[in-house]
Amino acid sequence: MLILRLFSELLPLLALGYLIGRFNARLSSQIAPPLIHFGIPVSLMGLLLKSGMDWRLFEALAMCLLAIGLLIVVIRTFPKIRSLIGSRSLLLGSVFGNSGHFGIPVSLALLPSQALSFSIGYDLASTLLVWSLGPILFANSSSELKGRAAWTNLLRVLTSSPATKGLVGAFFVQLTPWNDQITSALWIPSRIVIVLALMVVGIRLGSFGSVNQLTNRTLFSLVGPSLLIKLMFLPAFMFALAKVFGLSTLMSNALVLQAATPTAISVLLLAEASGKEQQVAVSLVAWSTLISLFTVPIWYLALQSIN
Repeated sequence: MLILRLFSELLPLLALGYLIGRFNARLSSQIAPPLIHFGIPVSLMGLLLKSGMDWRLFEALAMCLLAIGLLIVVIRTFPKIRSLIGSRSLLLGSVFGNSGHFGIPVSLALLPSQALSFSIGYDLASTLLVWSLGPILFANSSSELKGRAAWTNLLRVLTSSPATKGLVGAFFVQLTPWNDQITSALWIPSRIVIVLALMVVGIRLGSFGSVNQLTNRTLFSLVGPSLLIKLMFLPAFMFALAKVFGLSTLMSNALVLQAATPTAISVLLLAEASGKEQQVAVSLVAWSTLISLFTVPIWYLALQSIN
């Protein structure tokens, strides 16, 4: 029943966004900036206030950092895996998912509201990592940030992250005597932002180009290992870490489903900004989004069976 609810929420919005993207590819670039700078922080603030904030959000954040960090080390350590994940886009696309635009709606549809803070903790860590590590990876060796400049860039990324803004906003709202009133007022706008975010994902898919480009066998074989790592290995790895650290079933389920999200659109934005590997990034985002419509429900059913 919950899976039907997930599809009923995701598919119409993605399909509508896709159709819009086919006719007006520029619309996403007009919607995305205000959505990222204002909409997403307000939405996360409302969701956090609704679900309640506690220290376990930071436990979820730490688990995300650990899982992604260890997976990057594994990819870069073993020669056979490194040869398959040789480009910057493939590396980032293998470990960073669309945990905000895609993962939060999945959490809302499939898990109790108490799991939202864990999902947001994962999104906060993922956002911080991809926007600090990504620009460095795509930079030329001569222009990589080092020393004080690297820490300055990291601080800038952290303070400008939509997840950070939402977290800080929710913290200060909880200190006010109008906490309940603000929480109620933000709930509907929070859901509207989620709807718009899903439509932006669909618009991006619609603006990616012709079907022939995405069905190119050579390109698909290139991104295939990254898709396997992102959609299957990373969630399994997160589940194993959750068992090792004795996390609660609710937190474990939330983190596994976040780890199972498709490749983050941030990877495409970084590739476009650097002028490198755009087609690889496009294929990763498009294929992982389409395939995740099947793999995410499979992971949910597997978790229900195991637990």
